[in-house]
Amino acid sequence: MKTALIGLTLGLGLVLAGCAHNSPYEPADPLERINRPIYAFNIKADQYVLRPVARSYVKVVPAPARTGVSNFISNFFYPTVVVNDLLQGKFGQSGRDLTRFAMNSTFGLAGFLDPASKVGLMRNDEDFGQTLGRWGVGEGWYLMIPILGPSSNRDLIGWGVDTFGTEPTAYMDLDLKEKLEVAAVRAVDARVPLLSLDHLLKQQLDPYVFVRTAYLQNRLNKVYDGHPPEKLMEPELPE
Repeated sequence: MKTALIGLTLGLGLVLAGCAHNSPYEPADPLERINRPIYAFNIKADQYVLRPVARSYVKVVPAPARTGVSNFISNFFYPTVVVNDLLQGKFGQSGRDLTRFAMNSTFGLAGFLDPASKVGLMRNDEDFGQTLGRWGVGEGWYLMIPILGPSSNRDLIGWGVDTFGTEPTAYMDLDLKEKLEVAAVRAVDARVPLLSLDHLLKQQLDPYVFVRTAYLQNRLNKVYDGHPPEKLMEPELPE
């Protein structure tokens, strides 16, 4: 059943995203009228729930402990990176990432410590959305997902494949409450590094456009490992 779901999801991703371009400056955003209200809802949810929790977490939990938790979360979900390394044909990187995972899982006390980085095995960030992009699948429409935030057709499909196919929690006997607890911990951990950037968003004339451009540019950089083609990064000037 799970294999069939992944196959169906992948097929939908290819159909939805195959005809799209990859420019963060002229994004395909036909759902903007729907995306903007969802963005406003997400901002309110962040303002009243996620940001206060993240700020309280920073105040209560010492920095070394927060680093340990963040290391553990990263290592726990690192098999997704290894799998997508292979799917992208990055066999050398896959071997290094597998070694990193094994080292941190053992000598790093289940990942709370990060000895792998100290010996030069640095953390990589790969997911199935990037895998689709590497093999030529366009990003599709820009999407604003309730609670989850910015995405695209391609990345939403990628998120589904990773969530139900490559993440360890997909193979653990967790009930809905436990899955939500795991998601909440990951959300707080991901929100903490962004606390220092809150003021930047408030300075924007149109925060929605700022977030959209930043998200798409970041994803473009990840697909091309930090070296996207110049033609995709430069805005088209009127003739």
